[in-house]
Amino acid sequence: MQPRIPRQPAQDQGTIHADDDAGLGAELAAVVAGARRRAVRDGDRQVDTAHLLHSLIESDPEVRAAVGDAPQLARLLGYLVQRSIGYGLRWQGAVEDSGALPVVRPAEGKGDGAWSPVAAAALEYARCRARRRGADRADGADLLAGLVVDPESRAVEVLERAGVAAHDLAVRIDGDGAVRDPGTGSRTSSR
Repeated sequence: MQPRIPRQPAQDQGTIHADDDAGLGAELAAVVAGARRRAVRDGDRQVDTAHLLHSLIESDPEVRAAVGDAPQLARLLGYLVQRSIGYGLRWQGAVEDSGALPVVRPAEGKGDGAWSPVAAAALEYARCRARRRGADRADGADLLAGLVVDPESRAVEVLERAGVAAHDLAVRIDGDGAVRDPGTGSRTSSR
């Protein structure tokens, strides 16, 4: 019998490792853990950007405010919930790969629960973005920025299907890590 929670691949030098919690704030580490659980529960081979987006939206009120108004947020959560009952079935067994990064294959026997290359890159982007703004730890705004950077990611696909323009969302996240409210343009967080 295989363990219920799959192991992550061993870390190799030069590879992006999303499962390394260094550089993540406590809230973001909980988001990452939630995305892992969601992938296992859904029977997906990899934790992808849609898993991260779902966990982030559920846990971070500032990110929810940045995404849009209540109807947009409801549509987005509806798409994310539908993933496990049909919408995401076409993704099962497929690697989330936009072609921007080389596909990282998990170690032999450890394919379940591995991070997609795009999800690993989004988490690394969040860490780098936090360092650029002088923070020790990445937060929800940093991860949201990482999720919308790649226009071919599953997170962007879900956002667009729900009527949330990913490009506009990226513009609302300014360079100092603050998230802007889509309606007023005012900061929803101070950093």
